[in-house]
Amino acid sequence: MTGEAIGKSAGNKMIKGVIWDLDNTLWDGILLEDPDVVVRPEVVAVIQELDRRGILNSIASRNDADSAIAKLREANLIDYFLYPQINWSSKAESIEQIAQALNLGIDTFAFVDDQPFERDEVAFRLPEVLCIDAADIPSILSMPAMMPRFVTEDSRLRRQMYQSDLARKQAEERAASSNEAFLATLNMVFSITLAQESDLQRAEELTVRTNQLNTTGYTYSYEELRELRQSPHHQLLIASLDDKYGTYGKIGLALIECEPHIWSIKLLLMSCRVISRGVGSIMLNYIIQQAKVAGVRLRAEFVSNGRNRMMHITYKFNGFNEVKRDGSVILFEHDLASLPAFPPYVRVIGHHEPR
Repeated sequence: MTGEAIGKSAGNKMIKGVIWDLDNTLWDGILLEDPDVVVRPEVVAVIQELDRRGILNSIASRNDADSAIAKLREANLIDYFLYPQINWSSKAESIEQIAQALNLGIDTFAFVDDQPFERDEVAFRLPEVLCIDAADIPSILSMPAMMPRFVTEDSRLRRQMYQSDLARKQAEERAASSNEAFLATLNMVFSITLAQESDLQRAEELTVRTNQLNTTGYTYSYEELRELRQSPHHQLLIASLDDKYGTYGKIGLALIECEPHIWSIKLLLMSCRVISRGVGSIMLNYIIQQAKVAGVRLRAEFVSNGRNRMMHITYKFNGFNEVKRDGSVILFEHDLASLPAFPPYVRVIGHHEPR
């Protein structure tokens, strides 16, 4: 995997989704007054570049849905927008629905609209959202929050991965069987490997983008990850997930500090995109199994960041016991007396196994 550096230091806030108004923003004029409104090519260029960088696009527009979608199809743009909200509800409500559908924090979105009233309403109800005047569209691509440090293979495919996930959800809704039986039909393969040099840009991206399913909230730069990957005292593991609909890409990362008699999990994270697939504990369970084989004690650090309570529960649910607490920092240890099994509906390939 290769990535193109475009200038962004790790650890700063990143925008993950841009939500667009339509009338006098994406196109000139008001669609209900003029069905021949013209899409602005300079806006299309911004949307396409954001998409290439892995920043998702959606729509929050007060409009007639059928007419707007027909215009977007005519302009070959409809596929760029995930979960578009075209209705007569408030823009703030639409943004909340998009954030929920994408399972992303509301503070990772920007909203572009030409109307001061609409921007003010969103800013009042959702102060975490970055509101942008449509007049400032030419400057969007140069905003630091819109410039991930690397554009990785996963970045370029992010929209398609979400679209594949929508197909999975629709299939799940149609399925009459139990959730586990449905998951078994997906033919999932969860692969865990030692991170390679070519994985490090995506690894940095994961630490920067993942907040909710991150055990410590720590971010690591490409340079730090390279040093850790080469260290004889650490294991840097990266996980990917594939199924019959396609790939989810690289969706998990773990950093283990390996001392002679104790392994310590310094970081464990999973992409929110896969939590509904029942694979959230696989990487942790794999580390537990490997620690047992190595004959070492296994500890894990947890640092609350206000949003990662699910990872605290994950440690507790999978047999880790608290041995020390210092403010928001918790040290867990697993007694390795019982080894958890992997879900029966997933094939797990570890880094020591042939593919």
